Amino acid sequence: MAVKSYDKLFIGGEWVAPERSATIEVVSPYTEEVIASVPDGTVGDINRAVAAAREAFDRGPWPRMAVAERAQVLAKVGQRLGEELPALAEIITQEMGTPILFSQLAQVGAPMMIFNYFAELGGTYATDAVRTGILSPEVLVTKEPVGVVGAIAPWNVPLFLAAAKLAPALLAGCTVVFKPAPETPLDAFRLAEIFVECGLPKGVLSIVPAGREVSERLVSHPDVDKISFTGSTVAGRKIASICGEQLKRCTLELGGKSAAILLDDVDLGVTIPMLMPNALMNNGQACIAQTRILAPRARYDEVVDAICESVRNEWHEGDPMDMGTAVGPLVAARQRDRVESYIAKGKDEGAIAKIGGNKSSQPHGWFVEPTIFSNVDNKMTIAQEEIFGPVLVVIPYDGDDDAVSIANDSDYGLCGSVFSADNERGLGIARQVRTGTYMLNSATPIDFASPFGGYKASGIGREFGPEGLESFLETKSINLPAGYTPSL
Repeated sequence: MAVKSYDKLFIGGEWVAPERSATIEVVSPYTEEVIASVPDGTVGDINRAVAAAREAFDRGPWPRMAVAERAQVLAKVGQRLGEELPALAEIITQEMGTPILFSQLAQVGAPMMIFNYFAELGGTYATDAVRTGILSPEVLVTKEPVGVVGAIAPWNVPLFLAAAKLAPALLAGCTVVFKPAPETPLDAFRLAEIFVECGLPKGVLSIVPAGREVSERLVSHPDVDKISFTGSTVAGRKIASICGEQLKRCTLELGGKSAAILLDDVDLGVTIPMLMPNALMNNGQACIAQTRILAPRARYDEVVDAICESVRNEWHEGDPMDMGTAVGPLVAARQRDRVESYIAKGKDEGAIAKIGGNKSSQPHGWFVEPTIFSNVDNKMTIAQEEIFGPVLVVIPYDGDDDAVSIANDSDYGLCGSVFSADNERGLGIARQVRTGTYMLNSATPIDFASPFGGYKASGIGREFGPEGLESFLETKSINLPAGYTPSL
């Protein structure tokens, strides 16, 4: 399927000419050829987008609608995503190389569910509540939209992350300037078209793809009230410092180095099929990937062999548009080179590549062989740093306490998992691991009705669930006079 190029930016709900003629070329990670282009946004374009969002928030109808009315627009968007699922999945696969089956299920199917969830939540969510006071007879506690939101997403799951930010922010009544990654702007622009078709008022949403300098302007712009960012921890620290200087609200969903703990009573025939999709998903380009696999020392070789067998039998490289492909190319040549440098570092530090670890045999595309390292100590670079590619490390441990200690010996705390024949024992482990999201004998890393986010260097704040909506709301208390109770 040929993908569509764009020569205009989506600013204030309208397609307008960019400030300059420079373009971003979108390159297929599989063919290594340019497949489309979009305007390269500038600081001036961001300024225009923020001005439109400010005007729409301060004077437009969107923040003043009932939550349920805004929810109706989100429901229409969710419906359209379902109708366009195959076509959108192909766009994302061509943009960033994710296998088409994963595109259908996670890159588009999940965003559809996110919009549907927040639309349903909006039908019942109460922004006002009266409570009995201590010094006042009664207090009206009300929740109001935080204001203009700057939303910034990376390239790995572009439509998913757009939905994670736009659905709750718009439901809250905020206006949004969204900056997609330069590698993956095409799905974002199609989403803009869908929003127009579904009746989103003018000014409420702008989409401006651009580079780092322009992102920094969005973060530091004085008319932006909140930043919602997903990306690297390095970038997150910079954003947090800018927001801190301005006392600007921010939600940061950052990196991960999640540990999957296999207890000594585990049934590998049941566990490995649940574990591996969450270890190698999206060609390994996932912040929640279970990339550290902790195995009991007495069963270490058995676990390594089972993982390698799964890779040999199921995790094949190939054309990402082929439904039988499990591992596609990485998003860019620089990302391939980065992952290959980590593989070399692992070997230099004494880890053993039990499978993979060589140059990919694919004739073209930015592929990295799925690689499983054994003989890994948790202090090694490949066990501590986020690689963001199809590279797993298997680390031995001695007893449950040691497993928890190793899992917690990380700068990150985004996700994790434990597998055991005893759910109570597994839950005991889950309660001790310092991470924001956890799986107990489960293959579901995120549930959209529940909060998602990280401890430590994995971020600040939560997305999804009512908590995700509330991160875009301010809370106000209005002390009421005796004898007056407002109608809600």
